[in-house]
Amino acid sequence: AIDVTCEGSQANLQCEGQVLVIHGADYGRHDKTTCSDGRAASQLQVVQCSSPTSNDVVAKSCNGKNSCTIPASNSVFGDPCVGTYKYLEVVYTCQFQTVTCEGSQAKLQCGKGQILVIHRADYGRHDQTTCSNLQSDCMLRDVLCSSPESIKVVAESCNGKNSCTISATSSVFGNPCFGTYKYLEVDYTCQCKYLKQ
Repeated sequence: AIDVTCEGSQANLQCEGQVLVIHGADYGRHDKTTCSDGRAASQLQVVQCSSPTSNDVVAKSCNGKNSCTIPASNSVFGDPCVGTYKYLEVVYTCQFQTVTCEGSQAKLQCGKGQILVIHRADYGRHDQTTCSNLQSDCMLRDVLCSSPESIKVVAESCNGKNSCTISATSSVFGNPCFGTYKYLEVDYTCQCKYLKQ
């Protein structure tokens, strides 16, 4: 999806029951027509204007959330072209996200006639709170832990299927950090199954 918000308004990105994944964001101006109603021609002349912080700001605010609100304003993104009326353009998708604690099974499921497309998978640990119940502090300390095999293993098991089950265990993914209690995160979408001609 593409969301365009004129300067002075707020971008409201929403994913019903899914999470936002930002693919690109740009605060600036790239043509003379977008967000041009009621604006003087002098405010629309610069069409090579882009805030370098756009992507980082939107990704940090929105990635992994069900919804987010971002003001399309200079106070958030800086002013990449003074005197030009700008807009915020965001390209994003809504994806399902599952988190499965080590030792359990991840169950990915699509509706009838749909197939799984895996976008991201990570077996490891990146914070001290996810899957932390009844675990000692020393088993939650390593938050820079990630199995490089994650995406390959999940994609090979699940891509193109209507549903799949995969064990969140070191025997499946390898052990990227001994002595750490890990979890498997998977982001995926469900797409219509096209009939082969």
